Amino acid sequence: MRKAPRQHFMIGRLALECGTSVDTIRYYEREGLLAPPRRARSGYRVYASDAVVRLRFIRQAKTLGFSLEEIGELLALRRDPRSTCTDVRDRARAKIADIERRIVSLDRMKGVLERLERTCPGARPVRECPILAALDSELDAP
Repeated sequence: MRKAPRQHFMIGRLALECGTSVDTIRYYEREGLLAPPRRARSGYRVYASDAVVRLRFIRQAKTLGFSLEEIGELLALRRDPRSTCTDVRDRARAKIADIERRIVSLDRMKGVLERLERTCPGARPVRECPILAALDSELDAP
C-alpha cells in the first residue's frame, strides 16, 4: 500500500486552509507555536501538512479560552514522553476554574450595568446622563 504524497503549502494557502491570516501564522512562528517552515529556493515559506494540524489545534484551543502561553504548554506536553493525560487534564481543570472566575466577574459587571441602565430616564441631554455621571465617580468594582 502506497502512502499518500505529503502535501506542502505556501503561507497564503495554509492561511486559507486553516481559516486564519498570514500575519497570524507569522506571529505563531515568532511565538514558537509553529515551527519555522523550510524555505523554497525562491525564498517562500513552504509548510508541511502537519502545520495544518498544528494551526487547527491552536485555533481550537483558543476557542476554548486557552491563552497562547497555555497552548504552548499543551504543545510541549504533547512532545514530552514523560507527560500523561493527567498533565493535560490538570491544565483543562485550571482553565475551567479560570472561566468560572471570569463568569462571576462578568455577572458582577452585568449587575452594575443593569443598575446604571435603570437609573437613566433616556430623554435628557447627555450632560445629565446618570450613567456617565456614575462612570465619573467610583462604582462598586465588579
